[in-house]
Amino acid sequence: MSLKKLTYIVAASLMISGSAFAEDAGLPKLSVNEQLRAKLPESIRTSGKMVSVNSGSFPPYEIVNGASDVTGASAELTKAIGQILGVEITHATVGGLPALLSGINSGRFQYAEGPVGDFASREDANDFVDYVQEFVVFAVEKGNPKGITTLDSACGHRIAVMAGGSAEKVIKAQAEKCTKDGKPALQVQSFTDQPTSILSVRSKRSDAFFSSQAPLTYFVSQANGQLELAGVGQKNGFDDLFQGAVLPKNSPLSPILRDAIKELVDNGTYAAIMKKWGLENNMIKEPGINLATQANK
Repeated sequence: MSLKKLTYIVAASLMISGSAFAEDAGLPKLSVNEQLRAKLPESIRTSGKMVSVNSGSFPPYEIVNGASDVTGASAELTKAIGQILGVEITHATVGGLPALLSGINSGRFQYAEGPVGDFASREDANDFVDYVQEFVVFAVEKGNPKGITTLDSACGHRIAVMAGGSAEKVIKAQAEKCTKDGKPALQVQSFTDQPTSILSVRSKRSDAFFSSQAPLTYFVSQANGQLELAGVGQKNGFDDLFQGAVLPKNSPLSPILRDAIKELVDNGTYAAIMKKWGLENNMIKEPGINLATQANK
C-alpha cells in the first residue's frame, strides 16, 4: 500500500476517533459571574449571544464536525466561558487564518477561542488572551529507541517536519550545526501535512516528527501505542510560545475574557478540561493579554 493511501486512512481514522479521545469529565454547570456580565457590551448583553470563529480542526483543541459543531478542549472552555458570562457562544468556521482575522477585525465575529499563536508581529492588529503555552517536541517510536530527546540528540537521525513551518527552520539550522560540530548528519524530511509526517514515523521512514506538542499529543494518542512524545517541556530552539483567543485590538472583551478564563483556572475547570484532553503540559498558571511581547522582551 502506498504512503499516500495510508495517509488518507490515518487522517480519516483520526477524524472518526476524535470524539473518543477524551472520556467524559462530568464537568459541573457554572454560575454566572454578574460582575463580569455587567461589563459586556450592551449589544451582547441584550442578545445573550457571541460567536467564536475557527479556521478548521486543530485537534485536540478544536475538532470541527460541521459548520457549527465543534468539539475539543477549546469548545469545552468556550462553553464554560459562556456559562460564566451568561451568554450562549456558538461556533463558525472559515477557511484559513487570514479569513479568521478578517472576520474578527470586521466585527463579523466577536472573537476566536483558538488557541492561535501569539507573536509580537500579530499584536499590532489584534489582542491575544493567552491561556496555553506551547512547546515544539518530538513524536518518536514507543520506547524512543533512537534516544531523541533534544535538538543535539537529533544529529544522525531522520527528522520529519511540516514544510514551510517554523519547526522546519529550526531543524534545518540544527542540521547545519550537526555538520559544523562534526556529528553525524541530520536528515530533514519535509512533509505537507501532519498525518503524513506521523505516518512516516509509524512506518519507520522517519525517526521522529518535530512539531507542536498539543497536536502531537493528540496524534500520539491515536497511534495504538506505537508512538510517544520526547523532549517535552523544553524550548527546543524556540522562544516562549503562547497561544490564546484572538480579539480586535484593544477590544473591551479582552480583559473580560481574561478574567473569565482566570475564574476557570481558579475553580479548577480549566485544569479539568486540559487534563481531560491530554493537555496538562500546555497549561499556564494564569491567562494574560499579549504575553508574547512581555515574555520575549
